[in-house]
Amino acid sequence: MHEFLTAGVIGISLGAQYALLALGFTLIFGILGVINFAHGGFYALGGYVAYAAVSQLGLPFPLAVLAAVLATAALGALYELVLIERLVDDQLATMMLTLGLYLVISTALLAVFGPQSPEFIFPVKGTLRAGTVYLPLENLVVLAVCAAAIAALYLVLYRTDFGRALRALADDRKVATTQGMRPRLLFPLAFGLATGLAGLTGALVTPILALSPSAGDPVLITSFITVILGGLGSIAGAVVAAIIVGFVEAYASVYLGGSAGALMLFVIVLVILLARPSGLFGREVRGA
Repeated sequence: MHEFLTAGVIGISLGAQYALLALGFTLIFGILGVINFAHGGFYALGGYVAYAAVSQLGLPFPLAVLAAVLATAALGALYELVLIERLVDDQLATMMLTLGLYLVISTALLAVFGPQSPEFIFPVKGTLRAGTVYLPLENLVVLAVCAAAIAALYLVLYRTDFGRALRALADDRKVATTQGMRPRLLFPLAFGLATGLAGLTGALVTPILALSPSAGDPVLITSFITVILGGLGSIAGAVVAAIIVGFVEAYASVYLGGSAGALMLFVIVLVILLARPSGLFGREVRGA
């Protein structure tokens, strides 16, 4: 029983991490109509920025995480403003641009830091005992931070004029533009917000898992699976699907093993998509 409960807590923690990643991925698609293949690169970059801030600058871990968020958000906003914006309506071109950016990021990280994983340790260690259940403290901290970030994102999107403008552009860009919304201003901010979420997740998670130039590869795959399962462009779907993926991975790793767990995840996704091809909460998100 204690294994079941422990796996459940880890599943929630994984789900919160995947939710942050999937929210960033689906924000970019829902608002800009762009599939961001560089999302995993921003995750890895966030981890390395946090690592450099701690090891080279001597910053405390919370400030290093903040530096990672700001760096990845700024890079994402700048890339959208300089390159993506010019071809934002050409999905094939933007896919190639984001894929190229991912290759540039991963290659640059490899050149600067080398292929070996650096010693990057999460500052909180130990376990919390609740009866017969042992809960890793680092997972609880990551869960709390991710939950706070998801709540903050919700407030931004649904309780601010900025968020209402982004959702209006996602629903129908032409109508939103006639109402005074400015895509050239809002698109870079939306892209930066999404890449900042990826950087935040990388800074939090890579000290627990592993940090390497290719750390973004599995992240990109998981993010893509999650947003497809939840429904491209659906914020609620991204969160729900992320929790499902987190639970499946946690319980499958405990009871089935890693490879069987991955197979089970793909089977579950396949079954759901056969029943609902648009995903759990899929809908048409753009009118442009």
